[in-house]
Amino acid sequence: PHHAKKPIFDSMEMLDNYKYKIALPAPALYGQFNNLDDIDIVLGALIKLGFDDVFEVAKAAEMVSDATRKMLSEGHLERPVISSACPVVTRLIRVRFPDLISKVLPMLAPVEIAARMAKKHAVEALGYKPDEVGAFFISPCPAKVTAVKMPLGTRKSVIDGVLAISDLYPKLILAMKDVAASPKEMVSVGRMGVGWGSSGGEAYALLNDRYLAADGIENVIKVLEDLEDQKYSDLDFVELNACSAGCVG
Repeated sequence: PHHAKKPIFDSMEMLDNYKYKIALPAPALYGQFNNLDDIDIVLGALIKLGFDDVFEVAKAAEMVSDATRKMLSEGHLERPVISSACPVVTRLIRVRFPDLISKVLPMLAPVEIAARMAKKHAVEALGYKPDEVGAFFISPCPAKVTAVKMPLGTRKSVIDGVLAISDLYPKLILAMKDVAASPKEMVSVGRMGVGWGSSGGEAYALLNDRYLAADGIENVIKVLEDLEDQKYSDLDFVELNACSAGCVG
């Protein structure tokens, strides 16, 4: 008998289960539009689509960069530190390169931090009950769905659903046209946080020249093999993205 394939990503209908709905847009979302002059247009369009609030994952990414810089300067991390941002890479290390696990950045992914902060604000500042608040990650990547459903490094994700950029894009384009004339000021991040969506963006945000950034799974495996063979002795940070060009790819 034929069985319908279960969708990887969640649907917009999930929003109806919550009184207060928070969008968590990935930094890669902004790179999907030609000649985008103002990120506020995208954020305003998300509100128009039915979200009550937006918490940019790029803002949490900047916080991770700040914390990583501090931990590196204080000598708390084994160098070279390997970014934990790409769930494909972290799972690959766990399965195929277990000797490198100690070098993986011991921090939650920015989207988890964003979800926790956004929910805390909704409960403590706005008075909603925890089960009335839903946080929805707008993601370019199926692997990040797996990271939410079966997280590494934390018992349970606080994200309530993951929506695909590809599914949301047509609706978002229409809503952006409606808010383009007078977008509300909502952006809370700078270039460094947004840059996390591209290969090398996380490393750049560390303000450290002693880094290596590689993208594409073949290149990632080669770098991990070289790290395992201790070929990089003068690096502080290694950023690896399974997708070519990073999450925007």
